[in-house]
Amino acid sequence: MPGARLRPVDLAREHGLSTQAVRNYEEAGILPPSGRTPHGYRTYTPLHAQALRAFLALIPGHGHRTATSIMRAVTEDTVEEALRLIDESHAQLLDDRRTLLAVERALRDLEPPEPETAGVTFIGPLARRLGIRPATLRKWERAGLVRPDRDRRTGYRVYTPADVRDALLAHQLRRGGYLLEQIAPLLAQVRAAGGLAPLETALHDWHGRLSARGRAMLTGAAALDTYLTDRDGLP
Repeated sequence: MPGARLRPVDLAREHGLSTQAVRNYEEAGILPPSGRTPHGYRTYTPLHAQALRAFLALIPGHGHRTATSIMRAVTEDTVEEALRLIDESHAQLLDDRRTLLAVERALRDLEPPEPETAGVTFIGPLARRLGIRPATLRKWERAGLVRPDRDRRTGYRVYTPADVRDALLAHQLRRGGYLLEQIAPLLAQVRAAGGLAPLETALHDWHGRLSARGRAMLTGAAALDTYLTDRDGLP
């Protein structure tokens, strides 16, 4: 029923929204401009309803801000810009997958602490073990990758087994081409998880979130394609 007239409440009710939310979406350019009755009330069509469905379907995969930008681009008839934004989201998802794989690879390659090095160590021996300069470890410390304590008597940096673990993991990720600012939040996850073993659950959950995002992008793409097809079919 292309010519059917719908009220804001008709669009809102389908998704459990308020009528104000529907009006806000129109004002944001997410929905195309509405018609008006002789008394000034907004009127919508099934095409508006499909636009709203597309927007809400895009949010889980792309986030609210990007979904808004995609729909606004469509409303402004710059579909190429909308497709570019979608491509960027897919590229980000691919980058996140590569990061996850790099973390898993680094964990697999991580050498278990040797019995004689299971205690604390100092910056020189740790640097030699990694094949890097002590200055590199100090740089990593400033970036938050390692957090050694200081010996109270000498002031020397003291690396615990957890610090050595973080340094080894950082070293693996640096060899994989990751920047310090990309590594720091990953190591924060290791610390928050309480070590590498509990991190396995976090990595499994991470896989699940990425898969859910990928599926949500497919759902959003299907809804958007339906909206564009309906819109292009208008006389």
